[in-house]
Amino acid sequence: MKNFAIGSLTALACVTAAFSSAQAAVMLYEEQIAHEEEARIISTPIGGIESKFWFNYRANLNEARKELVSDLRHVSDIEDRRDAWEEYSVELSHERKQYVKKMAKIGVRSGNVTVGN
Repeated sequence: MKNFAIGSLTALACVTAAFSSAQAAVMLYEEQIAHEEEARIISTPIGGIESKFWFNYRANLNEARKELVSDLRHVSDIEDRRDAWEEYSVELSHERKQYVKKMAKIGVRSGNVTVGN
């Protein structure tokens, strides 16, 4: 009976390890959305103007990335991981929209056209 219990615990440990590996290998929906938002990051200043709005935008993106890394380092379950990626995605979208809005307010418009999602 003792050997059976040890074998069961070993099997359980193997199943748990396999599940954890599979879970890590699967990309979450929230992570996919965040990667789509990363693709929308504005890489050059709108109108070529390096204003305080541009530098704030870049700083806020860096802060969002740091926060994501910190959040992912401290996740305890799948829900925490989902929340971290969702928060990151929302922050990227918000920062981009705010930067475009502020530049438009001073008369400099973005020339980007997005088709589809």
